[in-house]
Amino acid sequence: MTVGAGGAAGPLLLGVRHHGPGSARAVGAVLEAYEPGVVLIEGPPEADAVAAAAGDDGMVPPVALLAHAVDEPGRAAFWPLAEFSPEWVAIRWAVRRGVPVRFIDLPAAHTLAMSEGEQETVPGGTDGGGAAGDAEPDPGAGPDAAPEDGSGVRLDPLAALAEAAGYDDPERWWEDAVEHRRGAAPGADPYEPFAALGEAMAELRAVHGAGGHQRDLVREAHMRLRLREARKEFGDAATAVICGAWHVPALTEAVTVTADRRALKGLPKVKAEVTWVPWTHRRLARRSGYGAGIASPGWYHHLFTAPDRPVERWMTQVAGLLREQDHQVSSAHLIEAVRLAGTLATLRGRPLAGLTETTDAVRSVLCEGSDVPLELIRDRLVVGDVLGEVPEGGPAVPLQRDLARCQRAVRLKPSAAERELDLDLRKENDAARSRLLHRLRLLGIDWGEPVRSRSGSTGTFRESWRLRWEPELSVRVAEAGIWGTTVREAATAKARSGAVEPGTALADVTALAELCLLARLPDALPVVMRVLADRAALESDVGHLARALPALVRTLRYGDVRGTDAGALAEVAGGMAERVRVGLPPACAGLDSEGAREMRGHLDAAHQAVNLLARDRPAADGAAPPDTEGGAAGDLLDRWRTVLRTLAGRDRVPGLLRGRCARLLLDDGQLADTEAERLVSLALSPGTPPAEAAVWIEGFLAGGGMLLVHDERLLALVDRWLTGVPADAFTDVLPLLRRTFAEYEAGVRRTLGELVRRGPAGEGGRRGSGEHTGLPGFGAGLEARRADAVLETVRLLLGTASAGDGSGTADGSHEREGARV
Repeated sequence: MTVGAGGAAGPLLLGVRHHGPGSARAVGAVLEAYEPGVVLIEGPPEADAVAAAAGDDGMVPPVALLAHAVDEPGRAAFWPLAEFSPEWVAIRWAVRRGVPVRFIDLPAAHTLAMSEGEQETVPGGTDGGGAAGDAEPDPGAGPDAAPEDGSGVRLDPLAALAEAAGYDDPERWWEDAVEHRRGAAPGADPYEPFAALGEAMAELRAVHGAGGHQRDLVREAHMRLRLREARKEFGDAATAVICGAWHVPALTEAVTVTADRRALKGLPKVKAEVTWVPWTHRRLARRSGYGAGIASPGWYHHLFTAPDRPVERWMTQVAGLLREQDHQVSSAHLIEAVRLAGTLATLRGRPLAGLTETTDAVRSVLCEGSDVPLELIRDRLVVGDVLGEVPEGGPAVPLQRDLARCQRAVRLKPSAAERELDLDLRKENDAARSRLLHRLRLLGIDWGEPVRSRSGSTGTFRESWRLRWEPELSVRVAEAGIWGTTVREAATAKARSGAVEPGTALADVTALAELCLLARLPDALPVVMRVLADRAALESDVGHLARALPALVRTLRYGDVRGTDAGALAEVAGGMAERVRVGLPPACAGLDSEGAREMRGHLDAAHQAVNLLARDRPAADGAAPPDTEGGAAGDLLDRWRTVLRTLAGRDRVPGLLRGRCARLLLDDGQLADTEAERLVSLALSPGTPPAEAAVWIEGFLAGGGMLLVHDERLLALVDRWLTGVPADAFTDVLPLLRRTFAEYEAGVRRTLGELVRRGPAGEGGRRGSGEHTGLPGFGAGLEARRADAVLETVRLLLGTASAGDGSGTADGSHEREGARV
């Protein structure tokens, strides 16, 4: 039994599109006119307990009801609501007038318990994007949520009604028929549009049935049971139902209570909790993967909130955005754009210029035919980055409340817009922000992502983050609540659990130790360190040790900057580095090409780690100043370099690794130029197979080509070897060399090509030799007096010596100084 025009007895059945400003406006008008005693909303009944929070002024849509399985992390569903959602309008109307609000859809306890297969046959399952409440085929929900007819073909109710009305575009028909309505005519019954839409849906269901979805039948059975309860308690005339229009005919079917209860019998069930979380317009957009999403949430929000003249007000927003981007937009442009949008609407037979007409007008007039600024308008206005707010006192898991407190304490407000944050860890607030972001990362709440600083700073006292709050993070917060009620407590518990979990790799444990220091979790660090020491003592794979060492050594540098004690790591790091050194020679012998390439990565990582350890550890041990190589760490570095020298000359070691060891020694200043040239000559001698010589060159030259730019003798050796490679071996060598030189920057490759094109430079040309290079444009020798003046300025810039210290002289010492600088 339904309400007819004129207010005949029966419940108010208001079939809507879930996110439609016209539907929302019409729902508000009906509620004001009929003033029901109870409002029933399509949504999980668990939300009855939190509905009152919607009346709080601090609750700013878009928001969503979040349901999650308490004992099963990963099972969650959302019911998003925007300011222009009919359900939100109804909830606000009822709560602020003291009218009871009840949700009548299938309980979230059943929805979350169902597997994907069960969701295909039973209702309430998520739509694949986490929006369980909007998986049904309501008008405007889009083809992804449409039902199937008896033949298994999906039916789009909007498309069927639009076709009957003579429209080829369902969205345009819905906008013209519903969304662009500014209200009922004076004296008209505001319920009439809902009655007409209900009749249309009844005709569709009479032809196509229930759509072939068993889950809709079960959901509708639960809706009827809840509707019966409300009618019995409040009466027919005092009951209003706001649900997807597709369900309206099902609520009037003559089905017995016994049949409905039978349909619900035996459904799986879990313990579920429901709370409010912020949502975004971007996540309401259909292109985000939301099954019942809309194409233009920003435009719909504008249609709902604009008091009058929506097209003119929209064009004003567009002009403001373009002017912010330094586009020239005048008042004349705006007048012409509004006029063009109206003309297009008239030509297309539309009652009001819609988004299509305004977009065409903006492209033609304000963007001068370009789609580039139009993309900005679509992103910032048509969709938008609006982020809702949930009041502090609202229902939330304890961890969410503590996170909000932490965010206020460090003055870091969540935002849906992506932004970069640079932190100076010497400042207390910035250090606190860093700790919070690292603790959240440990909990799997990736609000921030570490990035390289745009300023190019690489100091340990600086960090850069890319921040963006996504609604899904609210699920992560709820799930992380099993670890504790505060961010610090939860991060500590999860770190401890992750360390002792069986099967955790050594590299993962060292990364966890690093994260514990970054997040300053002193209660978790002892457990992590004990596990790390045990795993390192039992680990025999050099590759695993080498991969774990860099993160461990990096943590030794954080003590002074972050105020944490990293001394417990020094002994473990030193022992691990020693084991890598001892095990490296046998691990490098007899490797194939793939194994050698993998080992080269481990070799580079271990070399960098040992150098860091040697530079930082003496100061921590009190043995020697940081700029020296004394103490135990210095001995370790000496022993490490001895191993590199051994590997560089051992025939059983693959050429890729021998070449790499030679290059690392050269870069460290432990290999004289003449010795480097001897090794290159030996590796490229005629007796060496071309393929083996090529991989040696790859290892030696990888990582930067400036060595060849500044040492033309080495360049000449490589050039002579390459020109002497036999034709039948050249095709085997070429891919190896191409891979090596492809890593160089374009400017380096260009310089090398120019040097080769000019031809040999003669016997001279070594770095810092001061000999004539023989290249066009260079003089016969070095002008000492002019060089002295240049070096003085360079030293001032680099801070290597004070000005006027007399170190730049004309006796030739400037040549050595120039080479060093």
